[in-house]
Amino acid sequence: MTRLWNNHRTGVLIGLAVLLILFFASAFVVGEEEQAVVIRTGNPVGTVNTPGGDVGAGLRFKVPFIESVRMVDKRLLDLEMTDEEVLSNDQQRLLVNAYARFRIVDPVRMVERAGTTDGVRVALEPILNSVLRQELGRRTFQAMLTAERGSALANVRANLDRQARQYGAQVVDVQIKRTDLPDGAPLQSAFRRMESDREREARTIRAQGGRDARIIRAEADAESARIYAEAFGKDASFYDFYRAMQSYDSTFSAAREGEGPKGDSSIILSPDNEYLRQFRGQR
Repeated sequence: MTRLWNNHRTGVLIGLAVLLILFFASAFVVGEEEQAVVIRTGNPVGTVNTPGGDVGAGLRFKVPFIESVRMVDKRLLDLEMTDEEVLSNDQQRLLVNAYARFRIVDPVRMVERAGTTDGVRVALEPILNSVLRQELGRRTFQAMLTAERGSALANVRANLDRQARQYGAQVVDVQIKRTDLPDGAPLQSAFRRMESDREREARTIRAQGGRDARIIRAEADAESARIYAEAFGKDASFYDFYRAMQSYDSTFSAAREGEGPKGDSSIILSPDNEYLRQFRGQR
């Protein structure tokens, strides 16, 4: 009886051990920030906690020893690009440091095409370099310092996202952390070129301002002549008197500002000089 009881207890323990092994071999937990792909004989057969999927996060089960599970991060992932030399449209050699943010939206395709998220990074890095070179190569260095930079990065993001879809990824953002000129002679040459460009623009602006000023003065002189003509037509004697007063003011002001010993000059005219007729009351 004792031996029978011992054999029964041993069988129960073995059975419990087998059940525990089967449980741990088949059970897996998927967190809220993860998604899982169930793989059977090398082929994906199911997903857990994927966007739009029916099975959410939590404790799940698979067929032990036949199926395996590949965990995939649902969060935003970074793709870093080290300093790369890019040739701009104005033949400037630029050192560009950029990064992209992406997420996995189709884990089954990712597993089939790239295997892991690191495989996605390896696949996307040369693509990011290529599309960045193409986009920046169509723009000047100066344009990359203006609002046009945002348009260029939007194009880079769209092109990279189009390529990333084949790996089950979605690119949500591309940014340039730094755009520098290489150290040394090329950098100094670029600064001198930029300085000469600014000086040329300043000369152009000054020339345009001078032209506009001449046009305004000409229009003002024409308007003044028109007013004078109208005044002369209405009262010729008053017009003659007004112009004589202007002439006197200019002449005597010039005499006061002459170069005599005390900073003044003298004008000597005969009493019956025609120029002084307004002072004699002869109009």
